Amino acid sequence: MDYKANYEEWLSNPYFDEDTKAELKGIADNEAEIEDRFYRSLEFGTAGLRGVIGAGTNRMNIYTVRKTTQGLANYISNVNGQEKGVAIAYDSRRMSPEFADEAALCLAANGIKAYVFESLRPTPELSYAVRKLGCISGINITASHNPPEYNGYKVYWEDGAQITPPHDTGIMEEVSKVTDFNEVKTMDKEAAKEAGLYVVIGADIDDPYMEELKSNVLHMDAIKEVGKDLKIVYSPLHGTGNIPARRVLKELGFENVTVVPEQELPDGDFPTVSYPNPEADEAFVLGVKLAKELDADLVLATDPDADRLGVRVKDSKTGEYHDLTGNMSGCLLADYEIGQRKALKGLPEDGKLIKTIVTTNMADAIAKAYGVDLIEVLTGFKFIGQQILRFEQSKKGTYLFGFEESYGCLIGTHARDKDAIVATMALCEAAAYYKTQGKTLWDAMIDMYEKYGYYKDDIQSITLKGIEGLEKIQNILNTLRENPPKKIGAYEVTSIRDYKADTIKNVATGEVTSTGLPSSNVLYYDMTDDAWLCVRPSGTEPKVKFYYGIKGTSLEDANEKSEALGKEVVDMINKML
Repeated sequence: MDYKANYEEWLSNPYFDEDTKAELKGIADNEAEIEDRFYRSLEFGTAGLRGVIGAGTNRMNIYTVRKTTQGLANYISNVNGQEKGVAIAYDSRRMSPEFADEAALCLAANGIKAYVFESLRPTPELSYAVRKLGCISGINITASHNPPEYNGYKVYWEDGAQITPPHDTGIMEEVSKVTDFNEVKTMDKEAAKEAGLYVVIGADIDDPYMEELKSNVLHMDAIKEVGKDLKIVYSPLHGTGNIPARRVLKELGFENVTVVPEQELPDGDFPTVSYPNPEADEAFVLGVKLAKELDADLVLATDPDADRLGVRVKDSKTGEYHDLTGNMSGCLLADYEIGQRKALKGLPEDGKLIKTIVTTNMADAIAKAYGVDLIEVLTGFKFIGQQILRFEQSKKGTYLFGFEESYGCLIGTHARDKDAIVATMALCEAAAYYKTQGKTLWDAMIDMYEKYGYYKDDIQSITLKGIEGLEKIQNILNTLRENPPKKIGAYEVTSIRDYKADTIKNVATGEVTSTGLPSSNVLYYDMTDDAWLCVRPSGTEPKVKFYYGIKGTSLEDANEKSEALGKEVVDMINKML
């Protein structure tokens, strides 16, 4: 059925409500808009659903949510998991509570119990709830840091991580089989509650989750000594982090926490930012302004579903607030957690530090310094969660820390997704510990650069929307495969990793070995002087991303080298467009 026929079907089918039809009638004269809404079904990928809210097959709405949930329910039945139930959480975005209910009632109509949080909760708590409740799966309604017009639908499996093989492809197949909206089941909410198929959860999960977080504290002595004096400014960016982040800090003894008032309350319009991304400078404008007024030690911001943490730390010598990228804050926490664990308890012989392939090479240096194994996984925290599950099942390997460059990490194994609440707690703990040593977090960062090297990593992203954009993204990858670069800027390419072909080619010898990782449409270039470049399409947005990193001899040298490589990457992109 072509897009115009799909459009007419939605207008004529009594299954779709009158508000939906009115919205669609409003675009009757806009052929391009009709095509964009109906040229395909919103794709259920390995990260679930994510798209613009609105009527149409290529939009997030109650019908696409129901259809997806029906496919998930069918898969759960196929693997005989329907008795275990599904946990459901949602964030502050538009339509999030409604989408959560639609998912729950579809599951209930299929005889699968839904455990639904009473109000918005962070992504990591959903991950925790799946395992705590013994569920077969979990659903979180969120579009993370996307602009306000987006929402999404993340699916988790019983290990608490987002779905990985074989479940991801299995669920995708079942979702694709649901072609008739009339086949999708749902039921009345009160009837679902009476049947015990819609169960509300809240404090029964919140309280043990908090205890799990606090059990990861290494230096309670430092918190008791200076926690009340440490000045912290925090912003939940209108999302889910406000209550849990403040609660855990308060219960540990951090008394001097000030929330950015303009960004405190949940608001799906995200009125103070163009999009609620803790990677972006605009997310910190209000927080840094408040921090300067209060002479705060650090400024923290979590994204709407509170799985990613952005950081600004004060330089006591200049009064400036430095931005810690995800790579920097991840390394700071990795060094603190592993280093202090070694000092206090000693490290296990099978200790593991896990990072994704687009994460800084400083992680490799940290692992080497502490004598622990470094494991590289594909981009996506679910692959870190997959490693934790492997350790548990094989009884080999002790998880010490895992992080990715996109501002996400996990301390402990209570969750299997990145957790900005535990990261907030740990970073404040680290700040307290370093304060007892007469240092700031920025001082600790400089110490790390001196010890491991001045690594600097960055990214260039190109957004290419629509059908033509998808073709251009694929053309970029095809061009690089057919004509791989021999040199990028000042650096010679020494090896080429093609994760789609599962090959690593040594440029000098021509030797080809396996990547050892699952197939993924990603290219990676190892280069001289510890430089690298990785190219991958985004799994959640119409973007192709170029990640790169260098190693310098000082902050200034690293900045210059990174800027130079960045310009070369932009030139390379422009030649392919």
